[in-house]
Amino acid sequence: MPAPANRLKLRLAAGDTVFGCWLGMADPYAAEMAATCGFDWLLIDGEHAPNDLRTTLAQLAVIEPSPSQPVVRLRDDDPARVKQALDAGAQSLLIPMIETAEQARRALAATRYPPEGIRGVGASLARASRFSAIPDYLQTANDGICLILQVESRAGLAALDEILAIPGIDCVFVGPADLAADMGHLGNAGHPDVRAAVKDALTRIAASGKAAGVLSTDDAFIGDCLKSGARFVGVGIDVLAYVDALRARAKQFVPR
Repeated sequence: MPAPANRLKLRLAAGDTVFGCWLGMADPYAAEMAATCGFDWLLIDGEHAPNDLRTTLAQLAVIEPSPSQPVVRLRDDDPARVKQALDAGAQSLLIPMIETAEQARRALAATRYPPEGIRGVGASLARASRFSAIPDYLQTANDGICLILQVESRAGLAALDEILAIPGIDCVFVGPADLAADMGHLGNAGHPDVRAAVKDALTRIAASGKAAGVLSTDDAFIGDCLKSGARFVGVGIDVLAYVDALRARAKQFVPR
């Protein structure tokens, strides 16, 4: 029996456009609620949200039975953290702050067992193999990994063509917020220069045959990104949806 098929990877390979939501609550109950909402994918954020390995694992467990596919964003490209996330059962990883082709190759290698990569072998006691219930896990796991690399700086954009030439990377995701900061527009991802750079990068990624990714809560800009070729598209953030709804409700009833 092989490792589970990765439906997100298959859909991206087929050219589908998939829409998802960021999860920053760091709570399995909140993740389970999000999993009833109909998104194609849900991203468990380990970079800017207070997630650790155990909260990530718990959220993977409640999302996996749903139609939404779980994605885990790690805080960096540390191969040890990549290994732990994969052993916990993540099949789709987003790795931030990729700035060179060499770094992209290291990240790719961290997700693959030898001889294709450097992932350590310990699946017999891991959730990924269903605790050894998947006898062919080691032989088939590589095929089910979806690797999404996040480019979010001028250095990353300068290296984009080299990164796109690397086989095995499923998607390159453009991060508008950090790119804006690096371009001198901290807190203003909507600056025309930033948006132009994002759309240009998405167009280049799409032209390479890899899936292009982006996150925005601005519907008009989401439309622009789709026209530029984005296919892995984050359209919401659970924390913002929660506080926006509560603030609006409070404003309606609480005197100021």
